[in-house]
Amino acid sequence: MSTENTLEAKVSAATKRKEYREKKEETRKAFKQARFEEAAAGSEGSPSPAPESATPEAVELPRKRFYRQRAHSNPFSDHRLEYPRSPDCMNWSTLYPGYYDEEKSQMTAGVEIADVGCGYGGLLINLAKSFPETLCLGMEIRVQVTQYVEDRIIALRKKHAEDKANFQNISVLRGNAMKFLPNFFRKGQLSKMFFCFPDPHFKQRKHKARIITNTLLSEYAYVLREGGVVYTITDVHDLHEWMVKHLEEHPLFERLDEAWEKQDKCVQLMWNSTEEGQKVSRNKGDKWIACYRRLPTPDDCD
Repeated sequence: MSTENTLEAKVSAATKRKEYREKKEETRKAFKQARFEEAAAGSEGSPSPAPESATPEAVELPRKRFYRQRAHSNPFSDHRLEYPRSPDCMNWSTLYPGYYDEEKSQMTAGVEIADVGCGYGGLLINLAKSFPETLCLGMEIRVQVTQYVEDRIIALRKKHAEDKANFQNISVLRGNAMKFLPNFFRKGQLSKMFFCFPDPHFKQRKHKARIITNTLLSEYAYVLREGGVVYTITDVHDLHEWMVKHLEEHPLFERLDEAWEKQDKCVQLMWNSTEEGQKVSRNKGDKWIACYRRLPTPDDCD
């Protein structure tokens, strides 16, 4: 194929991706499925139902090839993210319309499970089925990946509207957990936090960008209730040792043993639910897991 034809093919593919995503954007707006910038400012009122004209398209599951984006994102960059000033300013009704009581103008439940760096939402979908009465939130910093998960949830909600497990209990927002986690969650709000195949940041000068550090663990301990669990899994042994080291050194976390891991259904879910986990399995790679329980806060630290 000539250089000219190759260039023409690339331009054509880029145009198709753009048109596809623009079409999905219209569907998201029609369904009032909140993008993060719509939800975080604390707008009042409950979301309106989507028009019937949007229904057929929403049932179609999104095609991942139209949302491809680079695997990593710099967490220290200014991504023009919107975030609430405090958890009280966050309007969750646009993310979980099925859990909003219009008469009382309040949510009937709060988010309890957070999948930090949720990727394309594989674990989130499985959590929805395993914990149908618990609100689960995926946090993802990459724009197109977040949009893919939004579109996936919209399609699943419409497709399973009549089912008991209708995916109303999961949602996703674009956000940076390394900077703004306490802006979303109150003290002790979460029961589970997942860190599945995080960016290893191999170079030593990049280690400060890893999702598990002493400082960040203190923030995670703040939003995690006593007895809550931090779940980590990676295919990079050096990163596994790094996470274990920092969690072991932190006074508010205690490692759970292998016997506990074998009987916990969340460990089983995260083993192969994510796209990265499935890729590692296909390549017959190794996976390392470490789970830690949030210990009670000492009396003199309250």
